[in-house]
Amino acid sequence: MTRSRKARESDIDEIALALPRTTKVPGWGGLPSYQVSKKFFVGYRSPRPDALDAETGERLTDVLVFRVPDEGDKRALVQGDGPWFTTDHFNGYNAVLLRLAHLGQLTRDELAEVIEDAWRSQAPKTVVRRWEDERLS
Repeated sequence: MTRSRKARESDIDEIALALPRTTKVPGWGGLPSYQVSKKFFVGYRSPRPDALDAETGERLTDVLVFRVPDEGDKRALVQGDGPWFTTDHFNGYNAVLLRLAHLGQLTRDELAEVIEDAWRSQAPKTVVRRWEDERLS
């Protein structure tokens, strides 16, 4: 079995826009944000005091936010051995964070799984069912 290649920034756009009813809208700083039926599911976030570079102490400018289905999924990603993290600002909010600088630690397939789960968590149930049925046929 061939392993998926390392994820690239362009994969975010490609994966997200392949999902039904997804639109790309300008988010923080004009960087892309993705919505399904006007609900956010992945995108960049503004630099905040709760996410600092460990070496310089400066606010991180390359942080992406991914919605997750629930707290269990969030915990699994953050506590796993991948590059996912969270901050106090996201306590009680079903989302995980990823630095763009660490995107290559994921395979494209891993990135696709998280983006698709983010989309599923926000898309209308009928749209999700139809999309899943089409993938099975």
